[in-house]
Amino acid sequence: MPDRQPTPIGALANAGIASLAPSGQNHSAAGGEGAGPAPLVLPWGRRKVLLLNATFEPLTALPLRRAVVLVVCGKAEVVHGDPAGAVVHSSTSEVVVPSVIRLSNYVRVPYRGRVPLTRAGLMHRDRYRCAYCGGRAETIDHVVPRSRGGPHSWQNCVACCAKCNHRKADKLLSELGWRLRVVPTAPRGPHWRLLAGVTEADPLWLPYLGEPAA
Repeated sequence: MPDRQPTPIGALANAGIASLAPSGQNHSAAGGEGAGPAPLVLPWGRRKVLLLNATFEPLTALPLRRAVVLVVCGKAEVVHGDPAGAVVHSSTSEVVVPSVIRLSNYVRVPYRGRVPLTRAGLMHRDRYRCAYCGGRAETIDHVVPRSRGGPHSWQNCVACCAKCNHRKADKLLSELGWRLRVVPTAPRGPHWRLLAGVTEADPLWLPYLGEPAA
């Protein structure tokens, strides 16, 4: 079976994507001779901004509107702006559309060791690759099927392509002669709790999310 490359974290689907031109520039010029491809961004209502603690620890992903309010109120500063240089205008000022912001004051966050098992988090953990063939993962599979007593846990769930999922059905790996490419484990760390709830992560976030999320 061919080893297809997975969709990298932060890659965005073409459907519903809008392109924002930098402030003060002609949007049509983005496609002119010698210009690179216009950056693709999510529609305003779906855009998220990575919120860092004052120590640069990742905390959560905020709606764009909330992130702009924090910056305007002086509670946070922009670490990375929109790649296209887009800005939000008001009657008296303008604010760079942020991708990553940092709190001005440190906020203590209670430690939570267990990372919730979600489809988004599991896909990020397995880098969108099928645990059986290495192709692009499209679904989730229980290594030991639920019908045969397998738990719904990080250690028993893997990313899987549709073809392998169909072939495996409710069989055990020993019955098929299959082996896992990587032994599934539960991820640890604040960046995994964040990724468990984010399906589309901006590439600018990756340096703050740790090596496992890259």
